[in-house]
Amino acid sequence: MTANGYLQLAFYVVVLIAASVPLGAYMANVYEGRSAATRLGAPLERLIYRLCGINPGEEMHWTRYALATLWFSLFGVLAVYALQRFQAFLPLNPASMGAVSPDSSFNTAVSFATNTNWQGYGGESTMSYLTQMLALTVQNFVSAASGMAVLVALIRGFARQSSQTVGNFWVDLTRSTLYILLPLSFVLALVLVSQGMPQTLSAYHTVPLVESVEFDNPKLDKAGQPLKDDKGNPVTEKAIQKEQVIAVGPVASQIAIKQLGTNGGGYFNVNSAHPLENPTPLSNFLEVLAILLIGAALCHTFGRMVGDKRQG
Repeated sequence: MTANGYLQLAFYVVVLIAASVPLGAYMANVYEGRSAATRLGAPLERLIYRLCGINPGEEMHWTRYALATLWFSLFGVLAVYALQRFQAFLPLNPASMGAVSPDSSFNTAVSFATNTNWQGYGGESTMSYLTQMLALTVQNFVSAASGMAVLVALIRGFARQSSQTVGNFWVDLTRSTLYILLPLSFVLALVLVSQGMPQTLSAYHTVPLVESVEFDNPKLDKAGQPLKDDKGNPVTEKAIQKEQVIAVGPVASQIAIKQLGTNGGGYFNVNSAHPLENPTPLSNFLEVLAILLIGAALCHTFGRMVGDKRQG
């Protein structure tokens, strides 16, 4: 590795540690209800609890906490599956994407709900804008928030030696989303847009090529099947491509939480190797930083909440 490479790695580690300490302290204050953000957002937080029928003052035994996590994840699986299967009939589908196949829909729904986010599809050629936003982006938020909530419950288990409760899953989920993931994602998404990442609901763009491309195009019969000659070889004809379709959409809002929540499932098929999902060296640095930022900060959060920063 070159000296420049070592310098970049050192700079990355310094920035990561420097950012993780104040963020970790902030997250500890959020989960303990001592942050200025929780005081400012208290009216909105109470409204959410009232609409959802949640008693924020009621703490849960670990078994009830675990069941709440599982039921919430199951609901996420069903919602994401349904959105994929019915996307052809739903709005915000300018490319007229059809329904996602049952096996792919199930795989994607389970993987996104469990925060594994394994991507077995090409996002720009499979998912409508609505599915990308309402199914995948939302799950990027709540699956990451669920994982953070479970970790906070575990931390309380260490810190509360005589207590029978570990907090309230719905409160931890709400605070993780409202005060940590949403603000960080909003700021990162704005920076990514400034670097040239798309954030739009307009249709895909068709642009002329600088130089036309000639290729062999297979001939099809009336049933749409490839024609073959007497020897069984496919019959082709010369075709010329003079324009190209460029996929756009609500990219930045999804990539920001994809990176911060250590999720997979980018907007495009090749994820951050795509020039519109990672347009500049600055966007690349910020995306790589975002992958480890919350995870590193949670180490400091652990130390603060158990009352021994060395443990963090």
